Amino acid sequence: MGNEKALKGKVALITGGSRGIGRAITLKLAEAGADVIINFFRKRSTAESAAQEARAKGVEAHIIKANVGEPEQVEDMFDEIESQFGRLDILINNAASGVARSALDLDDRGWDWTMDINARAFLLCARRAVRLMKSGGKMVSISSLGSRLVLPIYTAVGVSKAALEALTRYLAVELAPRGICVNGIAAGAVETEALKLYTADPNLPQPAWQTTPAGRMVQPEDIANLVAFLCSEQSDMIRGQIIVIDGGVSLTPVSPAKKNDQGE
Repeated sequence: MGNEKALKGKVALITGGSRGIGRAITLKLAEAGADVIINFFRKRSTAESAAQEARAKGVEAHIIKANVGEPEQVEDMFDEIESQFGRLDILINNAASGVARSALDLDDRGWDWTMDINARAFLLCARRAVRLMKSGGKMVSISSLGSRLVLPIYTAVGVSKAALEALTRYLAVELAPRGICVNGIAAGAVETEALKLYTADPNLPQPAWQTTPAGRMVQPEDIANLVAFLCSEQSDMIRGQIIVIDGGVSLTPVSPAKKNDQGE
């Protein structure tokens, strides 16, 4: 971004900010000078560890436990943010979950859970965040290529991410007059623990996620770097865009699974 402390004095909330992509984003924004609020749902120790790393970069770090799919918990989280910081400058909608099943194997509970965490949560957080962004701000949603490409056992997550991207565009236009920039990032397969849930299927075309034209898989830090740019003043005229970061893999055709010597 040019200036390493481009976000100095800013307050950033990162949902799901203690692990994987979220942790990388948390640490990158802290490195850029932002005070960080790390939302987590399950492991407090992991959130505390991320907060310690962030503080080592010379910023404030605060952790808040909340299921962002639950309206009441979102309200409580933002009440705490308001009391602790009085404002919010950056909202990173990163928390994600989902049920790894095909469309016909999905049940209502799995569908609702996935849609609530991956799509509705952004609306819940954005509505509340706006009240704390009195001087404008930045919002970034983290999506995936499954929003537009059909991937095995990814139905619920893919549809929820498509909804997330549509919501990103609507919020970008509606919040622009308030000085709030809203954008999204659609990532290819990222080398994290969560990836194993979707790549254990032996029927998956392995090269499609293990290699890219760039010669390596996307790393959490790649996404964090792009998030930091979208949170800086340098990106002010980028609005409502879903930026693909996948090493070019979505530009190439996926080869069908090879048949064995018996033609099976």
